[in-house]
Amino acid sequence: MTEPTITDETALIERMTRPSRLVEEAVAALEGDILILGVGGKMGPTLAELLVRAGATNRSRRVLGVARFSDPAVADHLSGIGVEPVKADLLDDESLANLPEAPHVLYLAGFKFGATGNPSTTWAMNSLLPAKVVERYRQSQVIYVSSGNVYAYCDVDGTGAAEDGRLEPVGEYAQSRLGGERLAEYAALKHGTRLYISRLFYATELRYGILHDIAWKVWQDVPIDLSMGHVNQIWQGDANAYLARSFPLCESPPAVYNMTGTQTLSVRDLAIGFGRLLERQPTFVGEERPTALLGNTTALVEKLGPPETAIDEVVDWMAHWVRSGGVSHGKPTKYESRTGEF
Repeated sequence: MTEPTITDETALIERMTRPSRLVEEAVAALEGDILILGVGGKMGPTLAELLVRAGATNRSRRVLGVARFSDPAVADHLSGIGVEPVKADLLDDESLANLPEAPHVLYLAGFKFGATGNPSTTWAMNSLLPAKVVERYRQSQVIYVSSGNVYAYCDVDGTGAAEDGRLEPVGEYAQSRLGGERLAEYAALKHGTRLYISRLFYATELRYGILHDIAWKVWQDVPIDLSMGHVNQIWQGDANAYLARSFPLCESPPAVYNMTGTQTLSVRDLAIGFGRLLERQPTFVGEERPTALLGNTTALVEKLGPPETAIDEVVDWMAHWVRSGGVSHGKPTKYESRTGEF
């Protein structure tokens, strides 16, 4: 059944944090607290709220969210929805050591936008810290959200990079992400830690994401760069749901799965579709290349099933959001970059 149009942030967050029966069952099966490292980022608050709504705080369990909380409003919001905020700098060894114990850990922290020009912090956050987190939580189940950027660009007429695909990270952000995976894997193998590495390709919602970027450019008559002419997209609510259900995928040796939508989407076609819905004529610069950063999600779909939300539906929501002047985070994804500079 088609979801009603999402009209405001309250409805948007409700939609992204609404637990399915499968999410509720997965959360009910967990024993003990859930700790989210990097809860202050784009996915963290809605993932935390999804877990709470799915029952993660029942039976005296807690959902704990760790971040620097440079904006106190984020901590206040989390407290209001039943999440316990924990203020900490993960790069500080003493702070990391003093974090609460938890049998289930979601590691979302990373450094992408601003990585160009700040390589030392990029490598510290994306390569050094994952190993330290696994060391710290060696007895826990750890889900580490990495990036699809670790792969080589794939033929757009193919099926995308599978988990055993060629790794050829472009730029220091992507290279540091692969470094983080390798060092986390080393620490996990050393200690027998149950680790799952999720290679995420661009979760999208109405305030942020590739669909957001394309729709606003169509609306504002900004030319759309076709250099990265094909993409994957997954609704952020579906990405959250996958993560909430993924603790059984934590294994020793570590497991690796791609997480994104099942379709290869044409940027040109998306823009033309938005043009029809917004009554605008999109303009383009550059040309599509025969390759793009694309992921194959067959393995994850076989484990957990396909994403529940059709991208066509998200496109409809996005067009209405833009037309009605919906809120934007103001953070372009820079998906069109083929140099790895973000």
